[in-house]
Amino acid sequence: MSYTVSSNSVEPNPGSMIQEERRSTSFNVQKMFEFLEGSKQKAVDTLSIMQQLERDPILRTSLRYYEYGTEKHREETAAKISRMAQYIEKDAPDMQTFQNRLNLIAVVDPQLGTRIGVHLGLFLGAIRGNGTDNQFNYWAFERGAAYIKRIYGCFAMTELAHGSNVAALETTATYNRKRKSFIINTPHVGATKWWIGGAAHSATHTACFARLKVDGKDYGVKVFVVPLRDTAHMLQPGIALGDIGEKMGRNGIDNGWIQFSNVEIPKEYMLSKFTTISDDGEVIEPPLAQLAYSALLGGRVTMVTDSFRTSERFITIALRYSVGRRQFKQGKAASNNKKIPQSESQIIDHPLHQHRLLPLLAWTYAMGIASNQIQSDYKATLSMLESGVRTQDMKVLGVAIKKLKQLFADSASLKSTCTWKCLRLIEECRQACGGHGYSAYSGFGKGYADHAVQCTWEGDNNILAQNAGRITVQQVAKMLKTDMKPTGNFSFLAGKSKIGHTIDAEDISDLSKLLLALETLIYRLSSNCLDLLSKNEQNWDSISTEKKTLSHLYAIQYMLSKGIQRLTELRQSNNGGINTPIKLLLSLFALSGIKEYADVFLQFDVLSTQTYAKLKERIGTLCLEIRPMVIGMTDSFKFGDIFINSVLGCYNGDIYNDYWKAVNSLNDAFDTKAPYSHDLEAMLKRPTVAQRENFEKGSKVLQKLSN
Repeated sequence: MSYTVSSNSVEPNPGSMIQEERRSTSFNVQKMFEFLEGSKQKAVDTLSIMQQLERDPILRTSLRYYEYGTEKHREETAAKISRMAQYIEKDAPDMQTFQNRLNLIAVVDPQLGTRIGVHLGLFLGAIRGNGTDNQFNYWAFERGAAYIKRIYGCFAMTELAHGSNVAALETTATYNRKRKSFIINTPHVGATKWWIGGAAHSATHTACFARLKVDGKDYGVKVFVVPLRDTAHMLQPGIALGDIGEKMGRNGIDNGWIQFSNVEIPKEYMLSKFTTISDDGEVIEPPLAQLAYSALLGGRVTMVTDSFRTSERFITIALRYSVGRRQFKQGKAASNNKKIPQSESQIIDHPLHQHRLLPLLAWTYAMGIASNQIQSDYKATLSMLESGVRTQDMKVLGVAIKKLKQLFADSASLKSTCTWKCLRLIEECRQACGGHGYSAYSGFGKGYADHAVQCTWEGDNNILAQNAGRITVQQVAKMLKTDMKPTGNFSFLAGKSKIGHTIDAEDISDLSKLLLALETLIYRLSSNCLDLLSKNEQNWDSISTEKKTLSHLYAIQYMLSKGIQRLTELRQSNNGGINTPIKLLLSLFALSGIKEYADVFLQFDVLSTQTYAKLKERIGTLCLEIRPMVIGMTDSFKFGDIFINSVLGCYNGDIYNDYWKAVNSLNDAFDTKAPYSHDLEAMLKRPTVAQRENFEKGSKVLQKLSN
């Protein structure tokens, strides 16, 4: 729809600017997509799944999604779960295909992704990670949980008074030797299971974390399968549960509370891959207790991927909008369109806008690299671990444990860093879209509220970051004490005590030198932490801030090192010209990461004030070099409009008409009189103060009263 008011008025055409930049993309978008997905085959598989999801009439999500209340969200989510259950049967036995499908649907409908992820990833993951092969096969396949059939599970770990400190959970599982059973009990309100996704209305069973108690002895927290509802979906005796109410986001998830009042379950319902108990109550603990927590890592690894996918979506919206939107005249910018005497600039051409958004684009690519790597490491480690447990091969188990410890450090650092970065990215992108970003139809509001929980569940980010930082300090301490060189992803720490590296002006264009600078700082900060610990009687809380910083720096080092490896591989193949833009993005990622922690780089003499000034200049130069590629770089995500689901970021770039049509289709243009109109009318038509006081203070009345 066009409105030309006068000969000097020209309708804005943002779509033409976006299409023009799309046509001028200098690299192969398909090759870039394959790079982001990890391989050509993975790219083909992802596109196939995207197409299915876009065409599915039940799974499609529209702009109406932003207007739903809790009840409508839950009703629609239930229908979508049923639909996804059909895909599980189709994808089986290749569950990796379904996992990819789930990761993609979570981009545009996070609550659906979580609802199914709780069942498959947490409930079944707990059984797989902590149960024997027979236990897993029974619950997953004989009972049908793997196909969301007959069983729908939830994950009862967190309690009202305990979240991150799993070892201190207070729900009890007391062994009854006579009946060969466990009694699950909630001793007080603080031990009420809380935030349990699926508990309020959906789940039939739960993987319950409870303290194993035998003859009064406490053996710590173990995992038990506890039925919640029978085949008629009625509560089992001793089970009390309910809804925890409205949340900041993801209200399509029926998060609930559970209380157990002496609920009896068979002895065989304790998951016994590691800890076992005999009929007589003899408890046999595993020699490697940390194995029991391997199942918890899957969720953290998945959240790195979630952060990457979510960042892809929102940086695309913001950059497409910034290319199509004109606002203010930049310097001496002139227009090619002579009908516009005073040309306004595309907002992406304003330097501040570039500095706000382009480093976030670089971070998104870096998160994609990290996601592919840690997913691969997780699958390999889990496979090796299960093989070692199954065969009781201690050599294999030893290697698996070593890899598991590495994975714990990597996932803790990346999960906390990436979920935090993604949350900030969504909000910065919203603000970068000005007032229109505040519209629900932009997607930012719900996207922010839905993603925010990622920073606190599956391990609070501050706790995880401190854990990851502590591991790095311990690696340096071990190396200094025993002269043993760290291995795996910590191998970069070896020999750093002999390196006096400082970033020079020439180094800021050299990725390998920037990587070395990060590694040097991590070593020096870790060494400083050891000094602080010795002064504070080994009180690790005294270096909480330093541990958190180390975690962030380690994540940046991880992403940059893996990115450089991928870039080296690109040079050896027909890469469609993507090596140059990838190098530019990695450089911007590295420099923006260093800039974020410039105070620490300066403190430990890895960066001088003069070089810091040059570094900031280089960031500006990189932004200018990347600027013409932003449409191609975001098109490389291959997200169709169903996944974008925003009036500001459609592929066609027709921002204003898309927004106009959405508002008019979703809101009745003829419904101009509200149900509460009588209140407004009464306010506007209200009598004067004198009339409302019945003229009791008028001059005539006062004169009468004065006589």
